[in-house]
Amino acid sequence: MKWIGKLDLIQIEPFLALSNGTQVYIKGRVISAYKQSRPKARNNSFKNILAAIRRYAVTSIPETTVLISKGDSEEKVTSDQDGVFECVLPSSGETQVQFSFPEKEEGINYQESEIPIYEVHSSNGVISDIDDTILISHATQIGKKFWLSVSKNAYTRRPFPGVSEFYQKLSVHGNTEVFYVSSSDWSLFDLIRDFLEFRKIPLGPILLKDKHINLKNIWTSGGGSHDHKFDKIRFLFSFFPEMNFILVGDSGQHDPEIYAQLKEEFPDRIKTIFIREIKPNHFIEEKRDYLQATLGFHFVKTTHDAIQLAKNLALFSS
Repeated sequence: MKWIGKLDLIQIEPFLALSNGTQVYIKGRVISAYKQSRPKARNNSFKNILAAIRRYAVTSIPETTVLISKGDSEEKVTSDQDGVFECVLPSSGETQVQFSFPEKEEGINYQESEIPIYEVHSSNGVISDIDDTILISHATQIGKKFWLSVSKNAYTRRPFPGVSEFYQKLSVHGNTEVFYVSSSDWSLFDLIRDFLEFRKIPLGPILLKDKHINLKNIWTSGGGSHDHKFDKIRFLFSFFPEMNFILVGDSGQHDPEIYAQLKEEFPDRIKTIFIREIKPNHFIEEKRDYLQATLGFHFVKTTHDAIQLAKNLALFSS
């Protein structure tokens, strides 16, 4: 399958170096990767399918030692079965994190990397889902979702109307941090980042599903258990203990259940919750009064409805 691309190296793919002022949370993975050029808006479906194949043709490299360095601090970590590694280092003013391989096998090419540290200073945050919240994905319809995911790219995927305006207003000119938590896997990290930038949706830390997806199970991307979303959001509450949040999601992939559990656990730290209703949801119908009156849920059909509600709640000036 040489037409897919040339497999020629083992590389470190950094995802996050996130600072709360005292600590830096660092995450990445080790992969044996195919080279890939950046997509273009004019790419046809065939080129996008080929790019998707290349993206999911990567092999995760488990049990590999990575040296993470930042100023005078460093730590050796070992990648897990999905090639993922993470650690927390003290924050001491540096702006970059370096990744290297302290142990190299002869005959193998290695590519080391670095990532800028993303400093968060705001006392307010937005935590948002991605699929069917900002990005039209048809996540509850496997066939449609699969075709969209392989036949489109970051520049041809479509957001819901009004999403850019809504998130720009919620970010209050950058004074409110926006975090993205999704059940999509890390192979889609670059697509999501480029999509946000292209559609002028505020960039922010992206936390995705750790489990590696490959060509054999590419159609399962974004599916399965969504427990990791709860864990990652809970991490954000812990890592930013002084921050209060607005939660934004949809009714299609357990966001209401996850957000309800979080609101019950952190009642004073969640300002409000927006849920885009894209399909009937028994959890919502059975508990709608409780979710609205007690937990501060707001159910909307469109982003423009959410903009009007947020304006009425004075969320664009906080």
